[in-house]
Order: sequence, then C-alpha cells, then structure tokens
Amino acid sequence: MNIKNIKTYILSGILALSMSSCLDKYPEDSIRMDQAINTVGDIDKLVYGIYDSFKSSALYSGNLTILPDLQADFVYCVKGYSNAYGDIYRWKDIKATNTDIEAVYADLYGVINNANFLLDNVDKVKANTNSDKELDKLEQCEGEAYFARALAYSELIKCFCKAYDSDEQAAKELGVVLTEHYYGNEPQKRATLKESYDFVLRDLDKAAEYLKIDEDFTGSLYNEIYFNEYTCHALRARISLYMHKYDDAIKYASKVIGSKYYTLEKASSNTYLNKVNDYKYIWTYGDSREAIWKVGFTVNSYGGALGTIFDNYNYVTYRPDYVPETWVINSFDANDLRAAAIFTTRVTGYEHGLQWPLLSKYFGDAEFLSNNILHVHQPMVFRLSEQYLIRAEAYAMKGDYGKAGKDISTLRTARYSSYGGNTSMSESNAMKIIEAERVKELYMEGFRLNDLKRWHKGFERKAADQPAANFVQSSLKVEKDDPLFVWPIPQHELEAPGSEIQPNESNK
Repeated sequence: MNIKNIKTYILSGILALSMSSCLDKYPEDSIRMDQAINTVGDIDKLVYGIYDSFKSSALYSGNLTILPDLQADFVYCVKGYSNAYGDIYRWKDIKATNTDIEAVYADLYGVINNANFLLDNVDKVKANTNSDKELDKLEQCEGEAYFARALAYSELIKCFCKAYDSDEQAAKELGVVLTEHYYGNEPQKRATLKESYDFVLRDLDKAAEYLKIDEDFTGSLYNEIYFNEYTCHALRARISLYMHKYDDAIKYASKVIGSKYYTLEKASSNTYLNKVNDYKYIWTYGDSREAIWKVGFTVNSYGGALGTIFDNYNYVTYRPDYVPETWVINSFDANDLRAAAIFTTRVTGYEHGLQWPLLSKYFGDAEFLSNNILHVHQPMVFRLSEQYLIRAEAYAMKGDYGKAGKDISTLRTARYSSYGGNTSMSESNAMKIIEAERVKELYMEGFRLNDLKRWHKGFERKAADQPAANFVQSSLKVEKDDPLFVWPIPQHELEAPGSEIQPNESNK
C-alpha cells in the first residue's frame, strides 16, 4: 500500500472509509468523500473511524505489541509450533517483504491518513458552525485527530528508525515520511529523525490544547477509551525519554502521576469484589484504574487475539508457540506477585508433554471468554506504571538516584506482597534496576526491542537453555546496534511509482 494512494469515498450514499493501493481514481458513480463532510456529525463519525482503526490486529492487539518482544530475548520457541512469526523470532530471516511488518507500516499510515482527512475538512465545518457547543465539539475532534496522528508517527519512528541519541545525531539520521494533508502532493521522502519527532511534538502540543480537561472537572479519567489531555502527557513523557529530554520526561510523567486520576493496582489488595487481586484484574477483565488509554473492544467489535501464540487453548489442550524464557521467570522476586498474575504453569498438549509457565496475561478478558471468544484482551497502550518507570529512568539519567529509587519503590510496593524501605540506587546499579523492572512490568507489551535499541545493548539466546526435546533450539547472539533493531521499510514502498523513500540498513 503506497501512502500516497490511500483514497476515501462515500459509496451509495453511505459514509465509509476505504483503503487500497488500487484506488487511484474516483469511480464515476461515487461522491468524493470530502464533499460529504459538512456537519459536526460528519466530523464526529470520522473520529469514530480513527478510534476503530486502532483495533487492527496489526497494531496493539497483535503485531505492534507482539513482534518487538518476540524478536528479542523474551521467549523460547516450542517444538511443534505453528511457525507463527517464525521469521521474526529467527531474527536473520526478517526481510523487507515480511507481511507482518508490512501490515504494521500500512495500518499506522492508515491511522495517519484518517487523521489527515479529518484535519483537512474540519475548518470548512467550523466556518459553517455558529454554536459554541458545536465549535467546542469540533475542537475536541481536532485534538483527537492530532493525538492519533502523533501516536501513529511515534510508533513508526520507534519501529523503523534508529535510536535518538542527540539532536545533532538525529538531524543526520533518517526519520519517517511525514504527510500532513490528505490530498496534498507531499514528496514521498523520509524526513530526518529530528524533524520526525519535532512533528510529533507539535501535534501533541495542539492535541493537549484541544483536549484539556476543565479545571472544575470532577469525574474519572481512568480506563478511558477516548483521548484526553493526560493521554497526551503520557505519550509526551514516553517520547521525551526516547529523545533523552529527561527534564521533559519528568515534567510530563509527573503531570500524569500528580493528577491523581490514576492509581497503581495493588497485587496484594482485592477491592473489585471478585476472586482475583487488583493487579490480576487488569489481565482478567481488561479494566484498570491505572489505565490511561486503552483500545476499546466489545464482543461485537474487537481486534486481534493477543494470547493465541502464548496459550492456544482449544478447550481441551494448550499448544503455545512461545513460552517465557527462564531468565524472565527467574527475574521475579519471591514476594513479587506479578509473576503469579501473568504466568500459569500448565502441561501442554504436545507429544513431548512440555510443562512450563505460560504467559496468561492475554488468555482473554472475562467478557469475551463468557462469549466463547478466546485470547482477546483490550490493549492498554498507556498505563500509570510506565509513567513511573519513565520518570525513574529520567531521574537516574540526571543523577537523581534518590527520586529514581522512590519511584521504583512506589511501583514495587504496589506489586509485592510486602516491600520494605526504599530502593537504594547509585550510578553503578540504577539502570540495571530500572531495566530489570521494565522487563517485569512491561513483559510482552511491545517495549523490549526498542529498549535494547535505545540502550545500545545486544542479547543472546543460548541453545543450552532450551532442551531439544521440548524446544526449537535457537542459538543467537545479536550485537548492539545490529541493523535489524530497525525494521526494514516494506519493499513495495521503496518501489512504488514516485517514491523517493530511502531504505534502512536492514533492507540491504
């Protein structure tokens, strides 16, 4: 799918979005969609389309979450597996024609094009609107579009660009293709990494302005499926950390943490009046008081089944493709209750009878399981715990080890059966502690590959840790800054007519 060739139509009088690389001309019996966008209601429908696009199984309920962790050092491959994502796991088999990577690229640009379409049409509707209430609604829609575009670009940068080490370095590295208008003739050429992040930050500034929470607001914001001011701050904190803008990372993470709209779920508490602790409730029900924004699913409209490759239950046996590596399982302290919440030891249905702790955090949200829909979990794209980890790392990089330790202690106090005292940090151990905490808190949530990339670290899989009777042995040593830490640009994007897109080293 060429970015430039995504077109939108209204067919048979029905407002609908359609994407294809083949839609270069308007059918004679169709109405151009921009001619049909005239009211606040029309704009509102476009916003719902943007939210709906995040349900794609190529994004947070599938590839975008699974692939970065699967590619790294988090799992073993079970003997007899289905070969799902096998080329990603094997590392060296990742090619520019990989359809799973292509899908991530295409669907993120799909979000961007949907946002651009709204932004290109909203001023026309504003000009014909006199109601203050409706003008406020249009600004809210505009803010949601700006945030969606910023989020999609941030994910493209994370997957398809090198780490941001400094402004000077980023000004020389390749970024992503920036498209600001739906119908513009913008060149199909990559901006620099710095220009790409600067574009995202400008969008976030606009989004935060339009989505600002009223000072007299007294409601709740947790577990939201719509964007708001604090969703903007959460993404800004994440990006600032990736850009080494540590003061900004602290500033924006603190806005989220200090808002008091969100609360860390305690693994030792049971306040939801059910049989699971509050932390496990996140993974059992897909709801949480620490969720800043999640992709909203219903049993009639949902995305991919994240848990399939980790459990693959057929109501009789479990046949997982991948199971947690031993070092991950052993990284949890005895009184860390997260392990019991996200891992469940089971005997698998393979002939070799592997018994192993399976990842159960994506086994399926209760509402879906009750409707015989397995392994579907509503992805929580931003959680409060990540904001504590962002701020802790930023403090540590600034040499403020006391505050960094306090944030880690706050997180551990919520997750442990008991955690006494403070987490002592120094220059020699701070990042080791924070890196380990990110593994435990964000396991299989799509952060690992980028974390290793931005920390300039490699990893190793040792065949000796994977008994041949049970596992497809993988002996792999990946050095820091290996080209495949950056995904290849899809081949069809490089070869599309008029494309000036430059390849990554991983394309070669």
